Amino acid sequence: MATVVSAGLLMYRVRDGHLEVLLVHPGGPYWAKKDRGAWSIPKGQVEEGEDLLAAAQREFTEETGIVPHGPFAPLGEVKYKGAKVVHGWAFAGDCDPSALVSVTYTMEWPPHSGQMQEYPEADRGAFFSLPAAREAILPAQREFLDRLATLVGDSGAASLAQPEGRTATRTPTRDERSPGAPA
Repeated sequence: MATVVSAGLLMYRVRDGHLEVLLVHPGGPYWAKKDRGAWSIPKGQVEEGEDLLAAAQREFTEETGIVPHGPFAPLGEVKYKGAKVVHGWAFAGDCDPSALVSVTYTMEWPPHSGQMQEYPEADRGAFFSLPAAREAILPAQREFLDRLATLVGDSGAASLAQPEGRTATRTPTRDERSPGAPA
């Protein structure tokens, strides 16, 4: 069995002296009634020949509609049961999770019905404290939270510096772009 390689970014911020992380909930019917242990860092499959960090940035934008800005701190990799490896990076940023916009995918639903349905890759996002994130996140990804806490501390006191004037920005949706603007 070939190993599936994915990459993603873990956005964090400090609120009231506490570290919070942005997680996304997967969209679609398989995840609709799952919450605890179902959330994830925004991530996705690396394309053949693609740089891992570039893939992580692309996937973050696809799942959130936000263009992330570094610096990006490597969190290493985690291995899922089976043949999947996820590479992660952390970066300081902030956003309004209710404004996240995800790309969609199409699948047959219900199974064997012949009906194709469209679902967002991520149906919602939220900031979590580290203890709450440990409960919400997929078990294989908990190691990313521990590594982030080691890197910046539970309070985020050693926060990675955000270059002056650079924050994560939401990419306008197709409907929000100016007429004639590139897609």
